[in-house]
Amino acid sequence: MTNNVAEKIKRLRKAKGFSQDDMAERMHISQSAYARIENGESHSWATHIEKLSEIFEMKPEDFLTDETNNFSSLDQLGGFAFQNVGTITTINSFLSEKLVEQYEERIKELKEQVDYWKNQSQGSK
Repeated sequence: MTNNVAEKIKRLRKAKGFSQDDMAERMHISQSAYARIENGESHSWATHIEKLSEIFEMKPEDFLTDETNNFSSLDQLGGFAFQNVGTITTINSFLSEKLVEQYEERIKELKEQVDYWKNQSQGSK
C-alpha cells in the first residue's frame, strides 16, 4: 500500500511541477524525509496526509483509491460507492494503526532520553 501511495504522491508532485525540495518545504519536513515518503521507504505520509491533501487539493482517501477504474453502468457506480465506504474504513484503520505505531516509537525514544539524562545527572553527583 505504501508503494502505491508513494507512486501517486510522486506523480502528483511532478504534475504540479514541484521539486522534492518544494514539497519538503511546504510540508515543513526535510528533503530527505520527503524523499523517503516518495520512495516508499517511510509510512510517515500517513502523518502528513492532511498537508498532502491540501497541497494537491484532494481528499485524503483519494491517495488510496485506484484512479484507473472506468465504469460503464449505474450498477458499477453503485458498487464503486460501496467499495469506497470500505476503502475509507480501511484508510482510517490504517492511518490509526500507523499513528499509534509512530507515537509508541516516539514515546520509546523519549523514555530512552529520560533514562540517559537521569544516568548523566546521577553520575555527576
